[in-house]
Amino acid sequence: MIDQEQVHKVANLARLELTPEEEKQFTTQLGSILDYIEQLNELDVSNVPPTTRPIDVSNITREDELQPYPDRQSILNSAPEQEGEFFKVPKILNAE
Repeated sequence: MIDQEQVHKVANLARLELTPEEEKQFTTQLGSILDYIEQLNELDVSNVPPTTRPIDVSNITREDELQPYPDRQSILNSAPEQEGEFFKVPKILNAE
């Protein structure tokens, strides 16, 4: 299914320097993987819904709730620079 020339081409595209022995080893290994994939392609999966995971997983997240911090001044005091009631940060946009 895959030959050493194809492995060499892919390695070159991926900027990998493989020795001829490594190319031969990867050719064998990738051939085995592709043979296994071909076996999977023989299965009838027309009634199997597409999934991203083999088991159902759902995220358990909390709702974001706005809560004022009780000691705003201590946060401002920990900033390297402040201007009034705000953090002072370096300018990142040009006036252009």
